[in-house]
Amino acid sequence: MEYGKHQAPARYESGDGCLTTLVRIPVRLVVLVLVLPVRMAWDALVVGVRAADRTLVRPLGRALAWLFETLVVTPARWLYAQVLTPLGHGLRWLAVAVFVWPWVALWRYVVVPGVRYGIVVPVTWVYAHVLTPLGHGLRWVRRALLDPAGRAIATAVKWLLTVVLVMPVVLLWRHVLKPLGLAAAWLAEHLIVLPLVWTYRELLTPLGHGIAWLLDLLVRAVEAACRGLGAAVRWLVTVLLVTPVVWVYRRILTPVGRETAAAFGVAWRVAGFLSRAVGRALAWLARHLVAAPVAWAYRTVCTPVGHFLRDAVFAPAGRVARAVGRTARQTLRTARETVRQARRDAWRALVGGPREPEPREPGSVLARTLGSTTTVPSVAPEPEISLRKEKSVPQG
Repeated sequence: MEYGKHQAPARYESGDGCLTTLVRIPVRLVVLVLVLPVRMAWDALVVGVRAADRTLVRPLGRALAWLFETLVVTPARWLYAQVLTPLGHGLRWLAVAVFVWPWVALWRYVVVPGVRYGIVVPVTWVYAHVLTPLGHGLRWVRRALLDPAGRAIATAVKWLLTVVLVMPVVLLWRHVLKPLGLAAAWLAEHLIVLPLVWTYRELLTPLGHGIAWLLDLLVRAVEAACRGLGAAVRWLVTVLLVTPVVWVYRRILTPVGRETAAAFGVAWRVAGFLSRAVGRALAWLARHLVAAPVAWAYRTVCTPVGHFLRDAVFAPAGRVARAVGRTARQTLRTARETVRQARRDAWRALVGGPREPEPREPGSVLARTLGSTTTVPSVAPEPEISLRKEKSVPQG
């Protein structure tokens, strides 16, 4: 408890009253009683998960990875490299041979020559020998005949439009419409615009200023009334609602929450110390009550008995078993050879054996050897040992 008390920040301890200090220790004791089982269960769960991870999950993961590598990845890689890749290359070549090369050949040897010699060359010839001279002739006709005639017709039409349309409209505007417009503008200015301007300046403008002054005075009065009413409402809300809520939050909820959080922190740390102490005690008991007797029994009883059984029973039995196995294998091998030879002899006795070929002499070479009996260069030498009768060769 003192450890958790010293760990609390000084700014929390300095402003607490006597009631908070008296309530702190019972609250921490209650919280410790509530948190201790949770912390012990948490530590046991952590230890179990770590042990399971070291002893089961990692070996199982490695085994599954090896099985996956052996049963799935390696066959899939071999299948891809040895089957799918050659098959894909063959299918690609077949697809190119069936779908691409015929179209390429059709385009290269049928469409291009047909378009070139069936369309482009005739069209080029027609353009060069027919359309170009015809176009030159039409251009000469336009320059020599049509352009002068068009200019003359345009000049005549322009003069006619000017005389018939433009000159009457200009005279009508200059001598009739313009004077009438000036007179109408003077009448409108003196009969309509000047009275309206005088009415606006002398009547409407003072009337508008008075109305605006009255509205401004009314708005200011309403603003002053609303400001006073808002101040009163704000003061009432502050006094009746905000101040009690702030006091409850600062004096009750904040200390309670702070002490609860500090109590949980201290209880969690103390529960950790107690949980580790219980774990060490259980480990010590398990080591001295289970592990030490088992190790002593293994070293003093099982190991000598195992060595005795290995040296006195299992090793001689293994040697005898290996000798018996070798003898049995040799006996079986001899029996098989005997049965095979008896079967071969019986079959030869029934149907007869194959005729053995007569021995043939190797071909002689035209050279002097150790078995030759002549020194004549043109006579073939005979071997030293021959199954046939020897021929006497006269000396030359």
